[in-house]
Amino acid sequence: MNPRIIHWDPKWGPLGEPAMRQRLEAEGYAVSKYHYNPGTYFPPHTHAVHKKDTVLRGRLKIGWDSSSVILEPGDMIEIPAGFSHSAEVVGEETVVSLDATRSC
Repeated sequence: MNPRIIHWDPKWGPLGEPAMRQRLEAEGYAVSKYHYNPGTYFPPHTHAVHKKDTVLRGRLKIGWDSSSVILEPGDMIEIPAGFSHSAEVVGEETVVSLDATRSC
């Protein structure tokens, strides 16, 4: 199963940390906030839990196999447990991300 991209829907209200956090927690995720500086790179890795990585500010490239996607503010990506992927800050802006995890 490949990751699934979700774009913020304006009907969910204004994009911001409180609304994004509330949405993720309502889906059963534990949520942590992170700041990733320009140049940050996470080589291919897996997680033992289901994840949703979200972007509130900046641009974050998520890669897998020979595919990749660039997440921008309001974008989320669902990454299944055990799925190998990498992540990299794109550009010169610090990425503000909500990292959401849920047990399998």
